[in-house]
Amino acid sequence: MLVITGIAVLTLGFYNATRDPIIRTANVQAPNWPAGAPPFRVLLISDVHVAGPDMTPARLSKIIHSLNALKPDMVAIAGDLISEKRVATSLYSPAKIAAVLAQLKSPQGSVVVLGNHDNWADAGAFRRELSARGITVLENEATVRGPMIIGGVGDHFSRHDDVPATYAAMDGLGDKLGNAPRIILTHSPDIVPALPAPVAAVLAGHTHCGQIALPFYGAVSYVSDYGARFACGDINDKGANGVIQRVFVAAGLGTSIIPLRYGAPPDVWVVTFGPDK
Repeated sequence: MLVITGIAVLTLGFYNATRDPIIRTANVQAPNWPAGAPPFRVLLISDVHVAGPDMTPARLSKIIHSLNALKPDMVAIAGDLISEKRVATSLYSPAKIAAVLAQLKSPQGSVVVLGNHDNWADAGAFRRELSARGITVLENEATVRGPMIIGGVGDHFSRHDDVPATYAAMDGLGDKLGNAPRIILTHSPDIVPALPAPVAAVLAGHTHCGQIALPFYGAVSYVSDYGARFACGDINDKGANGVIQRVFVAAGLGTSIIPLRYGAPPDVWVVTFGPDK
C-alpha cells in the first residue's frame, strides 16, 4: 500500500507540473500614460526550464501556440529558460530553446532577462542565440516597446543585478521620449526593496510560487531573501521609502530540481497597462 501511495503522489505531482498553465489577468493604471495611446497588453512568462521529462521543446511549442492566441502586444520572459541542475531525462541546447521561444508572436516582440540557471549554464550562448532570432535580451539595460520603457534588471540570485545602471538606462530613454511609463522586468523579485523610484509594475518569476506547497505547511522554499514577501501573484509591496510598488510574480511554466508541482500550478500573466484614471 505504501508503494502504491508513493506512486500515486508522484503521478499527481507530475500531472500538476505538466498541466496547461493558468492564464491570470490584471489591469494596471500607469502614470504619465501618453494621451490617446491604446492599452498595452504584456504577456509575462517565466521559468520555462526546458528539460525532460516535463518540459520538452514539443510541449513548450504547444504552450506557445496557445499563448499566441491571447494576442499580447509584447511578451516579457522573466528568465530561467533552462533547467540544468537536476537529473533530467533530456537536456537541450540554448540554440534549441531559443528556436522554440522564437515562435512567440506579438507586434512589439519578445524581451527577455536571464535567470540564475541561464547564467550557470551558458549566458553568452543564450544571448547570442536569442538575439539571432530577434528576441531582445536585457541585462541592466532598457528598451522602448509601444508607449512604455522596459528596464531589464539582471538576476539578483546569481548576482548579475545592477539596479542603478538599469534606472540610468531608463532615464536616458526618458530624456528622448519624455516621462513615459516604465516597467521593470527581472528574474528574482528580491530587487524590489532596492528600487529607488516607483515604476508602473515589476514583472518577475523565480519563486515558482513555491513549486512544492504542502497543505498546512506551505511552500518548502520560495528561494528568496524575503521569505513569502514576494512569493506569488499580484502584490502591492510597500518599500522602505513608503511607496507602494505593484509586483507580479509568475509561477512559471517548468520546474526546477524535480519535475513535480504541488499547490503551485504553472501560470502566466496577461497584464494590461493603460491610463491613470
